[in-house]
Amino acid sequence: MGKDVIIACDFPGMEETMTFLEKLGEERPYLKIGMELFYAEGPGIVKRLKGRGHRIFLDLKLHDIPNTVGRAMKVLDGLGVDMCNVHASGGVAMMAAAAENFSGTLLGVTQLTSTTEEVMQKEILIDRPLKDVVAEYGGNCRRAGLAGVVCSPLEAPVIHGECGGDFLTVTPGIRFAGDAAADQRRVTTPSVARELGSDYIVVGRSITAAEDPQAAYIKCRKEFIG
Repeated sequence: MGKDVIIACDFPGMEETMTFLEKLGEERPYLKIGMELFYAEGPGIVKRLKGRGHRIFLDLKLHDIPNTVGRAMKVLDGLGVDMCNVHASGGVAMMAAAAENFSGTLLGVTQLTSTTEEVMQKEILIDRPLKDVVAEYGGNCRRAGLAGVVCSPLEAPVIHGECGGDFLTVTPGIRFAGDAAADQRRVTTPSVARELGSDYIVVGRSITAAEDPQAAYIKCRKEFIG
């Protein structure tokens, strides 16, 4: 798989999503549908965007007992989703159940980019270095048969060192230089993510809130892919 930019469609509904996509002209980028949009619109939003020619990363971060996650993943696979994810903290058996029931690219979420090492240690109660935790989650994801992980670009080298260069790193927390970090904490620019070895970057507000989203998307691709 080659590198690509995934746009996070963090919109409240179909109308706002379609209004944004119209601003991209003939571009048909890879799109991420998260909880807000999927819960508002249901499976129909996936079918509609697939019908427009977009690849879809369905970002629902499943986390439950293995049987429940496996059955849910089978339903999502029926939508033709290209990429999906589960929480790596759910364990190898849960992730393996998901992998057995999904034919697309399945990822394990390591630690959210809004989580600092201090928060992880004091609130999530994992009293270890964050990079070590991410690396071990990556190893568990590989053993479970997943294709890669969702991690900060800052941890992409750690994941590739632990799991190999063919193990995908899909990295949110991307901002153009000068853009506000908002609720993200472990962030980089597209060009730094490229240097760190990210395979895919997930970009939201730097594109969706731009004055000219099409120009911002093209700029992002140029910085990340070249």
